[in-house]
Amino acid sequence: MTSLAGKSAMVTGAGSGIGRATALLLARRGAAVMVADINRDAAAAVAKEIAADGGRADSVYIDICADEAIAAAVQATVDRFGRLDILHNNAAYAPQDALAADTDILSIPIEVWDAVMSGTLRGTMLGCRHGIRAMLKTGGGSIVNTSSMYGVGAFNMLPAYGVSKAAINLLTQQVATAFGRQGIRCNAVAPSMVRTPMLEGAIPEELIRINEDSTLTGSLPSPDQIATVVAFLASDDASHMTGQILHVDAGTTAHLPTYDAARRFFGQ
Repeated sequence: MTSLAGKSAMVTGAGSGIGRATALLLARRGAAVMVADINRDAAAAVAKEIAADGGRADSVYIDICADEAIAAAVQATVDRFGRLDILHNNAAYAPQDALAADTDILSIPIEVWDAVMSGTLRGTMLGCRHGIRAMLKTGGGSIVNTSSMYGVGAFNMLPAYGVSKAAINLLTQQVATAFGRQGIRCNAVAPSMVRTPMLEGAIPEELIRINEDSTLTGSLPSPDQIATVVAFLASDDASHMTGQILHVDAGTTAHLPTYDAARRFFGQ
């Protein structure tokens, strides 16, 4: 396990879920971490949690729908820690009302489609833009974007969410291709459903069980298990990995669509 001592990181959407778990893990491995979130109190609480554990952290407000807010958060990281080595573009535009309206392309309100693209996709692009500008000043760095299994294969619903995540996959490869010779690595993680309190409060248990049945491990990953992969991609252990989309989905996207039904048919 490579130490991240001396590295500076910024994690967006770090007030909860995957972002929080990643911020905590990067700090435990020695990185100074800027906890960025639209919820100022949640970001500050995670930064305090890191400090209480002996790590180095600060918090900053970020709104991924606003270019100036993303630029300011990156600059705050550089001002606070002297450089930016690791950027985890984890935040997405996914308020509950937008997810509820993201049903199909016949009925989704155009303003919801545009908001998802502006937040999730454009916000990730802008994170890359401002992150790369900072990283180039100190010889490079590692960017990890959060994609989704819904960006790898189509789901019955969530077309805007899925298309935005699919575009992030190509954006990841575009960044890796354009800036690799300048010391920038860019990869993405594509999780399945992840067991979080928010998931369990918003998704019917029956649908969660359907997703568990489609895994090859029999369980959905936790935020900590996603964070472990992000930390690996951010580290020198992954120094020759770039332009990759890692499916951290318990094998959900690795099998034929008939897998879970056939498993029950054969009594497995």
